[in-house]
Amino acid sequence: MAHPGGRDPYITVGEILIWLLFVALLVPAGVVGWAIGHSTGGTRTVTRTVAAVSAPTRTAKTTTPARTTPSPPAAGNAATGKAVFTATPCGSCHTFKAAGSTAKVGPDLDTRPAVDAKQNHMPLAAFVRESILKPNAYISPGYKKGVMPQTFGKQLSTTQLADLVAFITAGK
Repeated sequence: MAHPGGRDPYITVGEILIWLLFVALLVPAGVVGWAIGHSTGGTRTVTRTVAAVSAPTRTAKTTTPARTTPSPPAAGNAATGKAVFTATPCGSCHTFKAAGSTAKVGPDLDTRPAVDAKQNHMPLAAFVRESILKPNAYISPGYKKGVMPQTFGKQLSTTQLADLVAFITAGK
């Protein structure tokens, strides 16, 4: 027996239920994915830089302003740095034997930092620190710019950063 309008009402109800199920599963998955992608980890670090002005020093013949050299960052604790390394996504991209990571997305931290620091004419600790804070300042040969997140300077405290640098540079 043919139904008015030529459609089977059970197929129509079945189609509606499939669409509702599809939407019911897709919308929450999309919202959760968006939330994860936009999460900052719940921490926020505020860094304030205070400039100190020094008075010029006077000599018998000339007056010259005193020069200040920025002090190197405080030395960190390598043991604590290992905890920072494993708590952050470092090991998901870098090979580093001391942390037990073997990923290949980013440079091998067992060998590349020393080589790249030398090529960049920088002390190893300063190079590693800059590479964490400004990952695109120097790109290791064979790797692409923009892969490493630019947010570690905001996510890590000064102590965590010093500890992480100490861990990566320990024994090199």
